[in-house]
Amino acid sequence: MAQRGFHEPGEKPKRFYSAVSIEAGEVGYQVLLDGRSPRSSKGAKLTAPTEALAQMMAEEWARQGEFIELAGMNASRLGFTAIEAIPPVRDQVAQQFADYAGSDLICYFAEAPSALVARQTEAWEPVLIRAEAELGLAFVRAAGIRHQAQPESTLAGVKALAMEHNDFGLAGLAFGAPLFGSAILTLALAKGWMSGEAAYALSRVDEAFQEEKWGIDEEAAERTARLALEAQMLGRWFEALRS
Repeated sequence: MAQRGFHEPGEKPKRFYSAVSIEAGEVGYQVLLDGRSPRSSKGAKLTAPTEALAQMMAEEWARQGEFIELAGMNASRLGFTAIEAIPPVRDQVAQQFADYAGSDLICYFAEAPSALVARQTEAWEPVLIRAEAELGLAFVRAAGIRHQAQPESTLAGVKALAMEHNDFGLAGLAFGAPLFGSAILTLALAKGWMSGEAAYALSRVDEAFQEEKWGIDEEAAERTARLALEAQMLGRWFEALRS
């Protein structure tokens, strides 16, 4: 993001503004720092289609201290992605999202132990059943890790659902699929069926099961906490888009 106060790559820029606000514009709402919009490296202004989403991004800028922690500003970075990166490649992004549905995490159940299989079934089946009923999709369940192809009509349907989203919604889907390893969970989050925290918990049923048995090391715990924050942000992102 190119703006006064931003320095060399790897160096944290000093905060160069005092007041953070949002303002309605010709297209959506604009985030303002002392009355001027932060810009991307290509010069795009930070805007959002809803007031709630602009406010969410503005809160990130307002939380910054003496230095700006760009790495933790997930909503603002995702906003710039939606503004600049998504529009020229919408079809490709939607296809990549559908590809996640082709090997979706929550369609792959363990063969053993029975306790894990039961936990996966309890966690994932209600989501799969709802997706099939409300989204008109059919998912093949697999046991074990061998790839199980999904119906072409299902993958086409997932892509079509992705294409129905505006650039900000599509950016959110593209962010969520690798985060959860699941296009289905990401669609459920976008539809408001669950919170970001709940979606993340469902995406790591296997990991949680193993942690209960073997424990968790510090590095893994830090990674889990970081990804949980990203999931929480994404839940708020979709909520703000729906408002």
